[in-house]
Amino acid sequence: MRLFVSIDLPDRLAAAVADAQERFADAEGLRFVDPEQAHLTLQFLGETDPDRIEEIEAALERAVADADVDPFEFRVGGFGVFPSQSYISVVWAGVREGVGGAETRRLQSAVERELAELGFEGDDHDFTPHITIARMDDARGKDLVQRVVRETDPDIGSFRVDEIRLKKSTLRSDGPVYETVAAFPL
Repeated sequence: MRLFVSIDLPDRLAAAVADAQERFADAEGLRFVDPEQAHLTLQFLGETDPDRIEEIEAALERAVADADVDPFEFRVGGFGVFPSQSYISVVWAGVREGVGGAETRRLQSAVERELAELGFEGDDHDFTPHITIARMDDARGKDLVQRVVRETDPDIGSFRVDEIRLKKSTLRSDGPVYETVAAFPL
């Protein structure tokens, strides 16, 4: 099964995510993420043997305890791209600094550390808290994406983070479907 660890956006922000995506509607070559499945990935585990779920859950419980983060406010806003403005593969909305960024980084660091003990590799780049809103399959709409990212600064909304989740991702022809395997309260 394909797994990842996330902070999920509440359903009430789906319309705001869709509104943010609308700014890129005329950009060819973009594939939009389902706004109702919007989330911040703390760590992607990839294909994982289902027999390992129990040890992963124990590691995530330790990570939450180690991070020592109380429930916190999280504000989503602004746009960015990965890996760079000249070569765009992902368009994202960010986490406003000072409103959830430090807590999110502490959680991500603790999750990565605990899962590394189980042999899961973390990313090879610095963690940037973000919510993927689109993937760029080709560069036809790159100029429009660059302009929107540079010239707009949307405020998507805020919510209280009180848990992280272990999620299962099932890839289908009409897009991925995510299911919560377990939740870990802060």
